[in-house]
Amino acid sequence: MSKRILSCMQPTNRLHLGNYLGALHNWVKLQDEGDNQCLYGVVDLHAITAGHDPGSLAQSTREIAAAYIAAGVDPARSYIFVQSAVPAHSQLQWLFATQTPLGWLKRMTQFKDKAGKKQDLASLGLFGYPVLMAADILIYKATHVPVGDDQKQHLELTRDIAQSFNQHYCDGEEFFPLPEPYITGEATRVMSLRDGTAKMSKSADSDMSRINLTDDADTIAQKIRKAKTDPEALPDNAKGLEGRAEADNLVGIYAALSGQAKEDVLADFGGKQFSEFKPALADLCVDKLSPITARMRELMDDPGELDAILKRGNDKAQSLAAPTLEETMKILGFWR
Repeated sequence: MSKRILSCMQPTNRLHLGNYLGALHNWVKLQDEGDNQCLYGVVDLHAITAGHDPGSLAQSTREIAAAYIAAGVDPARSYIFVQSAVPAHSQLQWLFATQTPLGWLKRMTQFKDKAGKKQDLASLGLFGYPVLMAADILIYKATHVPVGDDQKQHLELTRDIAQSFNQHYCDGEEFFPLPEPYITGEATRVMSLRDGTAKMSKSADSDMSRINLTDDADTIAQKIRKAKTDPEALPDNAKGLEGRAEADNLVGIYAALSGQAKEDVLADFGGKQFSEFKPALADLCVDKLSPITARMRELMDDPGELDAILKRGNDKAQSLAAPTLEETMKILGFWR
C-alpha cells in the first residue's frame, strides 16, 4: 500500500550534522522506497511563533530548501514547498482551532518547555503551534509522519483532531486519515560535540558544539579535533561505551556516516586513542558532507533557479491541498 509521507523543518538557524543523520538522510531513503509519495515542507509560519528576524526569514527559507535538495531530495519526485506559500495551511488551522478544546493544548509539554515561566507572555501562535502542525499534516491527508520523541505528543493531538472531526461531521467516516508515526529504524541521535548528554542543536550558543552543513573542510576538522572526549582509549566493544557519553557520540557519528554498526567501528579502532580516531572521523565527515555543502553553495548562488524550484513545489502542494480545504468547508456548512 502506498504511503503519503509528510515531514518538515523550520527555517531557524543553519542545519547541522544531526539534522542530516536524524532526518534528511532518512527522507532520501523514504523517497526511494516503493511508491511512497513524499512531501517535505519548510515551515516558516512555525518559525515566527517565538520571535524572528524579518530580514533573514526568506533567505533562511531558501537555505533550508537548498539543504533538502543538496542532501538528495529530488524536486521531480518529492514535493518541496514553503508552508506560507500554501494558504490552505493557515485556513485549515483556523477551522481546526475552533474545534480543538483548550484542555488538549494545555497538556502539550513542548509549549511548557519553550515558554518556561513566562507562559503568560508567550504568543497565541506558540500555544496553538500543535494545531497548525495538525493542519500541515491533514491538509495533504498524509498517512505517515516521521517524528522524533519531541513531536510524538503533537502527532497524537493531530490524530485526536482528525478523529473528532470525522465523528462530529462525517458520521464516523474517515474523511481525514489518522496519520501514523513512520518508524525508519533506530534513529541516529547526534549529540553536542561539547556535551555528550545534550542533543546537537541549531540554537546552542557555541558553534563549536555542532557541525553545520555549510562548514568547510577546515572548520569540520577543527571542530572534530576540539570535540570533548575523555582520557581513556576507545573500547573494543559497544558495551564499553556505557557511561562515556562523548566517546559514544563520536563513535555513533562515525558508524552512521560509514553505514556501519558501532561494533564494526570499534573492531577497527578499539584500543586506540582519540588522537588517532578523530582525524579518521574528520576525514569521513568531510568526505560525506563536502558534496552537500558544495551543492548548497551552488543553489544559494543561483536564487532565481532555487525560487523557481520552490514555486513549482508550492504549486504542486497547493493543487493537493486546495481540494481538501474546499471539501472541509463544505462539510462545515460554509457558503461556497
